[in-house]
Amino acid sequence: MRLTDIALLNLRRRKGKAIFLVAGLLIAVSTVVTMRTLVEAMTHDINHKLEKFGANILVVPKTETLSLSYGGMSLGGVSFEMEELLEADLAAIANIENAGNVAGVGPLVLGVAEIGDKRVLCAGVDTSVVGILKPWWKVEGELPGPDEVMPGVEAARILGLARGDTLFVAGRELTVSGILASTGSQDDQLLFTDLKTAQTLFGKEGRVSMVEVAALCKDCPIDDMVNQLSGALPSAKVMAIQQVVKGRMAALGQLKKFSLGVSAVMLFVGSLMVLVTMMGSVRERTSEIGVFRALGFRKSHVVQIIFTESACLSLVAGVLGYPLGLLITKFALPAFTEGRAVALPLDPVMAAGAVGLALLLGLVSSAYPALAATRLDPNEALRAL
Repeated sequence: MRLTDIALLNLRRRKGKAIFLVAGLLIAVSTVVTMRTLVEAMTHDINHKLEKFGANILVVPKTETLSLSYGGMSLGGVSFEMEELLEADLAAIANIENAGNVAGVGPLVLGVAEIGDKRVLCAGVDTSVVGILKPWWKVEGELPGPDEVMPGVEAARILGLARGDTLFVAGRELTVSGILASTGSQDDQLLFTDLKTAQTLFGKEGRVSMVEVAALCKDCPIDDMVNQLSGALPSAKVMAIQQVVKGRMAALGQLKKFSLGVSAVMLFVGSLMVLVTMMGSVRERTSEIGVFRALGFRKSHVVQIIFTESACLSLVAGVLGYPLGLLITKFALPAFTEGRAVALPLDPVMAAGAVGLALLLGLVSSAYPALAATRLDPNEALRAL
């Protein structure tokens, strides 16, 4: 009879302890797989959202301004000089080194429209890039075209506008093409119209008030792009809107640290379960090990038997731990991704890592019980028969 056969027969005789050991390793390995897969899926989800975040670089005219604010209270400012942004200059954006990271460029024209006895801020936008720059917009109707206007939900309520209504801005009749649903931002209080229409209304042909730039945020060098845009547009001030991006990445970093902590704790608990189970098994088999030694088995043979038992159970835990971790992640992920479905592709490297981790954990935790078994005195063991 081979040593492997002895190990397998012992596992069959002690099914309860074998199941307990597999359960301990299974919980540890599946937890590690779950946490790692969850973090990777959330990272992919956040990168996907950041790529569709909208405008994250703002280009505005240079201004020399003294800020009149103190203690969080703003009293306005004094502008000494302001330069206009020329629409023709925006073509230089396509020539910067990281132009491939630019997803969309949206010039914006701002002006004050007088409608009856009310003054409303009006914004002319390039509707062809609205889907990239403002993916959160939901319009009840259509985006504005020439001679059309789209009020925000608050502006529509205050002005009493509905889809299909007409109003006059600077003596020009505009038709309401749709209503912008609530965004929770200043957009709710604005009137939006076509860029060319706004330039004509406010006498700003060929000029823009500001420019919104959407850069693909996954691994894109935002700071480098800001410097490149500043060089391409010397008459403009370029700023990166990074607060939300940094906030999400910081939260993800904290989650990664938390996942490492949870994984370490679960691995420690799993190793303790293996250690306790194998030590109990060695104590129960004191007489058996004594017989083996009396029959001529060496210490290395006893160690091999115990390691074989541990390796077999660890292998089962590793093979089952990866799919169980994926299953847990599938049910847990919607709670972390706002209900959005995120694909969980099979990762052969992680699957092999789960099996390897289980084997390593099982063998390392069985080292002390195996050493203890070799220290048993055959004579004392035989007297216990």
